[in-house]
Amino acid sequence: MNQTEFAAFHNVSRKTVTKWKERGWVVLSGDDVDVEVSNEKLKKYRVKRVTQSVTQPKGNKQGNKGNKPPEFIEVLAEDDETPKDAAERIIQESGAFMDIDEAKRVKENYLALLNQLDYDIKSRKVVLFDDALKSVGEQYARIRTRLLAIPSEQAPRVHRLASVSEVQDCLLDIITEAMEELTKDGGISK
Repeated sequence: MNQTEFAAFHNVSRKTVTKWKERGWVVLSGDDVDVEVSNEKLKKYRVKRVTQSVTQPKGNKQGNKGNKPPEFIEVLAEDDETPKDAAERIIQESGAFMDIDEAKRVKENYLALLNQLDYDIKSRKVVLFDDALKSVGEQYARIRTRLLAIPSEQAPRVHRLASVSEVQDCLLDIITEAMEELTKDGGISK
């Protein structure tokens, strides 16, 4: 039997038989279809069309941009499977294993936690990591600048001192003044 006759035998188009052949469901023996083997594969793998149209949008990472309508994939039911059973099977296969009530509960909990996080950020109980990192970097830059300025500003003062203990006390005073200055200016947060 050739592919056209095989298509007529199954009451499908020639194009459908070509698709089945690409999937490995139709086995050829030369130019003819090996009907017995192909029928066994079709019985094992083929799904019949659901009379109720059940569709779901294909995932699109960039969203639906432009004027193109969203693409849909066709959901097929296996033999002796209702549309509801087909939907449950597809949900199980895709990893969504919750019933509608459980999904609603999870969604509500997620939204509540999201709102709580938003509130905590606004009330400053939570600080975003990038913001904290930026603030600390700015504070360290101020401290570094201030400390590096000390030698040129204070060298004449330290040069006049006679003993090591006087130099030590003077340096301690200079560093303490610099730290207090940075704290007063809001450069260092407590």
